[in-house]
Amino acid sequence: MEKPKNQLITEKSIRLLQRNQYTFHVDSKLNKTEMKNWIEKFFDVKVEGINSSRVTKRRKRGKLSLNSTSRKKMIARLRANYFIPLFIN
Repeated sequence: MEKPKNQLITEKSIRLLQRNQYTFHVDSKLNKTEMKNWIEKFFDVKVEGINSSRVTKRRKRGKLSLNSTSRKKMIARLRANYFIPLFIN
């Protein structure tokens, strides 16, 4: 089973933490069920739902706009009274 590449820390993801939602960059082949199972096993929490989206990075070269490889982002919403520590020592 593939694991997430890293936890995404941006202004928006920090705001989502207040609603018990955690954002991860993941492998583009990973589906929602695999991601949910991995989070529940690795962090010992219960996931209420997963939202996913593909993020395409756009580059501009002269007048031509190029799309580079897309990445996948998933937002995991945890059940009440569960949390994932951001920085583990």
